[in-house]
Amino acid sequence: MNKVSFFSLILGFALLATACKSGVNSPTKNTGTVENLLNTRYKMLLDYPVDSMSMPRSMTIKTDLIKKVPSRDWTSGFFAGNLWQLYRLTGNAEYKKQAEKWTPFSKKESVNRNSHDVGFKVYCSYGEALKVENKQEYKDVIIKGAETLCTRFDAKVGAIRSWDFNKEIWDYPVIIDNMMNLELLFEASKLSGNKKYQDIAIKHANTTLKNQFREDNSCYHVIDYDPKTGAVRKKTTLQGYNDDSVWARGQGWAVYGFTMSYRYTKDPAYLKQAEATAQFFINNKNLPEDGIPYWDFKDPSIPNSARDVSAATVMASALYELYGYTKNKTYLAFADKVIASLHSDKYILDPKVNAPFILDHSTGNWPKHDEIDEPIIYADYYFLEALLRKK
Repeated sequence: MNKVSFFSLILGFALLATACKSGVNSPTKNTGTVENLLNTRYKMLLDYPVDSMSMPRSMTIKTDLIKKVPSRDWTSGFFAGNLWQLYRLTGNAEYKKQAEKWTPFSKKESVNRNSHDVGFKVYCSYGEALKVENKQEYKDVIIKGAETLCTRFDAKVGAIRSWDFNKEIWDYPVIIDNMMNLELLFEASKLSGNKKYQDIAIKHANTTLKNQFREDNSCYHVIDYDPKTGAVRKKTTLQGYNDDSVWARGQGWAVYGFTMSYRYTKDPAYLKQAEATAQFFINNKNLPEDGIPYWDFKDPSIPNSARDVSAATVMASALYELYGYTKNKTYLAFADKVIASLHSDKYILDPKVNAPFILDHSTGNWPKHDEIDEPIIYADYYFLEALLRKK
């Protein structure tokens, strides 16, 4: 029995047991069939042609159209990261060989000052590579990326600027997604011994902690600051239903970001916020029974609203780490439930779909009617990361 089959068999039994304990319906196909389906989907990542200008981002299944992006797109680092993670999951060296081909395409983003998503692009590729091979080259790119990201930090605001567009709408926007990019800074401090990166990450996290959350511990998507005074101008959204709604993936970014920040700092305030927002998510009255949220908890069309698998995988991965610090079994049980739900042909892409994606039913940007109910690359990334953390 090869390593892939052995891992699949063990994972299949574990997930089936979890589903029974959590009261989740069994997969619509038997476990062995679902495992074969997953392995088929994994192999499609190996078969995708290597091209620096065609990193897969999402897919419209009805038209068989794969959305392909260059390195400047914020999602560009995920595909290489998926290959590195599949190597760690399966032990199959073919995934490592492909990962080594895709990873260098993200290198130039380590000097791109026009994007706040240096962390996503660099750390999700080179950071995953470093977990497999302790190469100085990988470390150098991460440190260079951190140096670049720091150029977007403003001491008056106390945060890293997000977008540069829509200057007629906001002066200094900071989005909850930015918490994810802090891992690049924290790790760069560890690798280089330079405290500057961690200090900036902490200042950004503290500013976010102070201003980004509501009394019920849900978070706003965008906080716009006055760069002259550092004061909050407005609390708004770009990807939620409206300014006061609760964008599901944003809640995942918050829990993940503050749990990760606790990992590096051991600041109890970060852990407290991560737990509070996790509880808000888990106990929300509009959360479907299988744990896969609607794209926005306040979309008035619920229950006829699009789901967002990416929000579920981000949250599941975060909760596995959060459980490690708190030993609160609520987090472990919910993460297990999400993984069990996804481990079915309801969410895994049909094998007839020839594309380098694993899961279906994510929502990218609902207000722009973009990437609705589709496979999206970062849903797969955090799904694989969750499997590694569960394992």
